Amino acid sequence: MGICHGKPIETQQSQRETNNPSEFPSDHPTPTKPPKASSKFPFYSPSPLPNWFKNSPSSNSNPSSVSSTPLRIFKRPFPPPSPAKHIRALLARRHGSVKPNEAAIPEGSECEVGLDKSFGFAKQFSAHYELSDEVGRGHFGYTCSAKGKKGAFKGVDVAVKVIPKAKMTTAIAIEDVRREVKILRALTGHKNLVQFYEAYEDDANVYIVMELCKGGELLDRILSRGGKYSEEDARVVMIQILSVVAFCHLQGVVHRDLKPENFLFTSKDDNSSLKAIDFGLSDYVKPDERLNDIVGSAYYVAPEVLHRSYGTEADMWSIGVIAYILLCGSRPFWARTESGIFRAVLKADPSFDEAPWPSLSVDAKDFVKRLLNKDYRKRLTAAQALSHPWLVNHHDDMRIPLDMIIHKLVKAYICSSSLRKSALRI
Repeated sequence: MGICHGKPIETQQSQRETNNPSEFPSDHPTPTKPPKASSKFPFYSPSPLPNWFKNSPSSNSNPSSVSSTPLRIFKRPFPPPSPAKHIRALLARRHGSVKPNEAAIPEGSECEVGLDKSFGFAKQFSAHYELSDEVGRGHFGYTCSAKGKKGAFKGVDVAVKVIPKAKMTTAIAIEDVRREVKILRALTGHKNLVQFYEAYEDDANVYIVMELCKGGELLDRILSRGGKYSEEDARVVMIQILSVVAFCHLQGVVHRDLKPENFLFTSKDDNSSLKAIDFGLSDYVKPDERLNDIVGSAYYVAPEVLHRSYGTEADMWSIGVIAYILLCGSRPFWARTESGIFRAVLKADPSFDEAPWPSLSVDAKDFVKRLLNKDYRKRLTAAQALSHPWLVNHHDDMRIPLDMIIHKLVKAYICSSSLRKSALRI
C-alpha cells in the first residue's frame, strides 16, 4: 500500500482497518484515486498531509519526495479476498508447491538440501509385502492393496499407503508424515478406526501398512442408494462415526478432514462396520488450545477454520455436513466455485424446507441443526451428539465415551481458588 513517512493519525477507522489485515492482503493491489478536497463519505480515509508532521523526514531536505508520493484514498467497501486463495497458499507453503495436487515431483538435485527424510521406520518393505493394484490416491500419496510374504501377516491382504519422499519438499510436510504415523500408533484399537500394522521406509518412499477395507467408501454407498439414507440407516452410520470421533477427541486428536470419502466399509455387506481412515491432516490439540492453520475439504470445512481459530468442534461441523447429506442427498452449502462455497459456509444457513426434510422427524432435524451451528461454543460435542434423542435409544450396547467438556471442567476446578471451590461445594 505504498511507503508512508511519519506516524499516521490514529482514528477508529484506521484501527479497524489495521485489526483486519485480510481486507487488504499483500498480494492484492490497493485501489488508488486522485485526492479530493473533502469527502463526506465516512468510509474514505485520506493519507495525512505532510505538513501535519513537522518532524517527518518527508518535510526536511528533500521536497521532491513529498510531491512524488501522491495522496491515497482507501475505500472501505472493497471486496474481501477469497478464502480459497488463503487455503491454496497455505497448502502450497505447507508442502512446497504452487498447486499441491498438480505439483511436479522433484528429482535428484531439485529436492531441497538439508531436509532430514529419515524417519527411523523399519526397512526391507519389499521383503515383507508384495504390492498390488492401486485402490486410492490423494494429493501427496497413493494407497495400494498388498499381500504379506512372511511373518505374522503372511498371506494376509493389507492396504499400504505409499508416500513418495520426493514430494516432501518442506520440513512441515516431513513432520506431517511423522505425526500421521504417531497418531495411527496411538489410536489403533477402536473398532471403527482402520487398524495400523507397521510403517516402513526406503530411500524413495514411506510405507504405512494398514487394514484393508474392501467395502468401498461411504460416498459410494450413498450414491448406490440413490443419494440418501433412510433415518434408521443414517442412525447406524452416524453412531459409528460419532463413536470413533469421540474416541479421537478424548485422546486429544482432531481429524480435520472428515468427509464420506474418508470412511470405508470393511466389506460389501449392508451391515458391515465403518472405519475412519486418512489421518494425514490430523493433529494433536489440547482442550484449551486453538489451531490456526487452514486445512480440510471445501464442502466440509467449519466457519471457525476459515477464521483460523478452531479445535475439536471443527470435526463436529463436518459430521453435521455428512448427516445432512445422508438424510437428504444434497450438500447444505454449495456454490460453483471454492470461494463461493466458503462464503456460503460463513454466511448462509442450510435449508430444511425442501423435500425430504418436512417428512423427517423433528429429532433428526434438531440433531443436524445443533451440529451445523456456526457458533462452535453451542455446537454438540461427539459425546453429546451420541446422547441426543435421535440416537440415544439406538445404541444400547455401546458405552458413551467420556466427554472432553468434563476434562475442561475438572481442570478449571483444580485451578480454582479455595473460595471458589468452597462455593461450588455449597
